[in-house]
Amino acid sequence: MKILFSGDGQLGQMLGASAIQHGHECLLYSTRSQQVKPLSAQLPLAMTLAEAIDWADVVSWEHEDIPAEVMTLAQHKFLMDPARIQRLTDRRAEKKLFDDCRVPTSPWQSYQSVAELEQLLQRSPHDLVLKAARGGYDGKGQWRFRSGDDAVALAAEAGQQAGIAEQLIAFDHEVSLVGARGKDGSMVCYPLITNVHRQGILSYSVAGATAIPAALQHEAERCFQALTDALHYVGVLAIEFFVVGAGDQAQLLINEIAPRVHNSGHWTMNGASCSQFDLHIRALTGMPLPQLRVQPTLMLNVIGVDGIPAGLWHHPQTSCHWYNKSPQPGRKVGHVNVQIDDLESAVGWVETWAERLQTLA
Repeated sequence: MKILFSGDGQLGQMLGASAIQHGHECLLYSTRSQQVKPLSAQLPLAMTLAEAIDWADVVSWEHEDIPAEVMTLAQHKFLMDPARIQRLTDRRAEKKLFDDCRVPTSPWQSYQSVAELEQLLQRSPHDLVLKAARGGYDGKGQWRFRSGDDAVALAAEAGQQAGIAEQLIAFDHEVSLVGARGKDGSMVCYPLITNVHRQGILSYSVAGATAIPAALQHEAERCFQALTDALHYVGVLAIEFFVVGAGDQAQLLINEIAPRVHNSGHWTMNGASCSQFDLHIRALTGMPLPQLRVQPTLMLNVIGVDGIPAGLWHHPQTSCHWYNKSPQPGRKVGHVNVQIDDLESAVGWVETWAERLQTLA
């Protein structure tokens, strides 16, 4: 099969590598330079976007912010409605989808202007998180409002563009679910994993090393099925949750979804019998979705530094992945997957290496 991916960043490259390993042909369309490229090449092909789409049997994406030109020209090559996926880049549409599917999320309101946000803040009995409707990631485009804060000043800053105000949730920790839905409606999910963010950026994920209550896994998969069925989705999708409460009282609230392969699924490249990238390719090409086996794994993001230390490249428990990006504070430039025995060993790795691997600001 011939597959064209919109986007040639690290996710596009890793999807392309998986496609080739599965015996398919692959091209990438750079949304930055508007050029068609073969996998892992810097030089573009003498091929237009329209010609690449005509060449492809199926078109997919590395990020849901799909350019309008790609959506228009490749409408007949997508396996689902790309406009509906692209609309999820607006947090208002995303939260409305949660409400329509009756999956749990924090109470929210939208605002359109400085004046509307100012009134909302002055009336709110709750602490709030404000998020720009579009753009913003890794903690960008977000503000917090607590009782006693200056509503006028915050509204003047945050209300320059439309957004949403969510009730601030006192959560215990954060988890995510990565799974895939096939063209026939079949689905498979990895176990819930624990995520730790620093300054709004995912610092590390721990998979398979903590006992996740069966009720939470069941609820997460119910949410996954409700959302992917509503979208008629085909491929890998990730859901980020807040865990509210502990023990038997623990409940899940959806923070956001990513209709694509996701950073919190990178551990699967070395910690699962089938990686999230392989899972996406299998779904796109109509292959059966496999039963998944996992082993305890730590995924440490590499952020804002100019390389991964040699000691990690050569360590028998690690697998290093470098994205060949120029380092900037807060920019994800790679990740390291570590085979671990338990949560305690994961914490030891984080304490030893996170400061050397991550420059956040």
